[in-house]
Amino acid sequence: MKLLSNKLSVYLSILALGGGMGFYGSRYLKQQPTIIKQSQAYPKAIPALSNPPSNSGDNSNVNFIAAAVEKVGPAVVRIDASRKISSTLPDNLKHPLFRRFFGDDSGSGNNSLESLPDKVERGTGSGFIIGSDGRLITNAHVVDGAEQVQVTLNDGQTYEGKVLGTDSFTDVAVVKIEAKDLPTVSLGDAENLTPGEWAIAIGNPLGLDNTVTVGIISALGRSSSQVGVPDKRVRFIQTDAAINPGNSGGPLLNSEGEVIGINTAIRADAQGLGFAIPIETAQHIANQLFAKGQADHPYLGIKMVNLNEKTKAEINSSDDFEFKISQNEGVLVVEVVPRSPAAKSGFQPGDIIHKVGDRPVKNSLQVQEQVDISKIGSELRVEVFRNGKLNNLKVKPSAFPKDEFE
Repeated sequence: MKLLSNKLSVYLSILALGGGMGFYGSRYLKQQPTIIKQSQAYPKAIPALSNPPSNSGDNSNVNFIAAAVEKVGPAVVRIDASRKISSTLPDNLKHPLFRRFFGDDSGSGNNSLESLPDKVERGTGSGFIIGSDGRLITNAHVVDGAEQVQVTLNDGQTYEGKVLGTDSFTDVAVVKIEAKDLPTVSLGDAENLTPGEWAIAIGNPLGLDNTVTVGIISALGRSSSQVGVPDKRVRFIQTDAAINPGNSGGPLLNSEGEVIGINTAIRADAQGLGFAIPIETAQHIANQLFAKGQADHPYLGIKMVNLNEKTKAEINSSDDFEFKISQNEGVLVVEVVPRSPAAKSGFQPGDIIHKVGDRPVKNSLQVQEQVDISKIGSELRVEVFRNGKLNNLKVKPSAFPKDEFE
């Protein structure tokens, strides 16, 4: 079946996301630095700032930001990752004419272009210690594909790090260093945040170690598509605390100095916008990565679109679909992946999803959230409208297939 036509200006949500953020250098090459700006916030959510600390050695006047940084700073690390990039010429550049001008055409077989040394790509990011035995959390794109990882502590000590696992769906990775009695962070609660609360970011932006920036929680529950990374499965925290290249993987703190998120994506076309992965999501994934080196994600195998009057009209007038719809709202299944759990459970193109589990759903994001919290191999009930009648389907989500987007 064909995908949506160019005329159909809707976002296709896929319950089979994949792909990676890429290595640090390519991810942030074109991004503009974020401007640190003063922000207005909601009075109830923000503790009052005390006077600036004096130089007398008396810490009674240290404000809450400085206190939070003092508490967490020793557990924030710098991560330097590197990997080799092969410089071997592709076959189409090994033609004798190409060698004549740029290589050795003497017939000796000593072609310098074919024996160029591999290049080394390096990237710098941040991370934080969650276990005194050397367990760290960072972003997957900071260490993805890295052959060598160096971890530098706040006091300057360096360790060789071992990447125990990465998850491209959430951009979370875990690293282990051989050390004991390390300082650790305290984990907070991102689920009950309120826009307007203070947000404090610590990291190593642009190679400037131990940098602190501050702002507010600007918004909650930003979808991956809104942030510009539609292949992720994360509801991001938005903040105006300055987050620049090198901050990735570092902690976002609340006013108490507790970690509420992992600083990650930056919109390249905007200033003053930063995003963080909620700590509950990061911790859930990290636990799986530490335990078995990978994280499992429930998979149905359907492609969906949110319905409204415009999409209804476009779908009904398109020759790409073998069904017609009468509803103006809901979540429409436009394609079912062959041999997927959805296909085996009787899902059909044209179904309109009404409920997943016990929760009514109104958009594709809500559908995906309910699938994400389901258990692989356990029965999940999905209620759909089909030909004007309600149908109850029983599907058992599988682990996301690695070759889905290869």
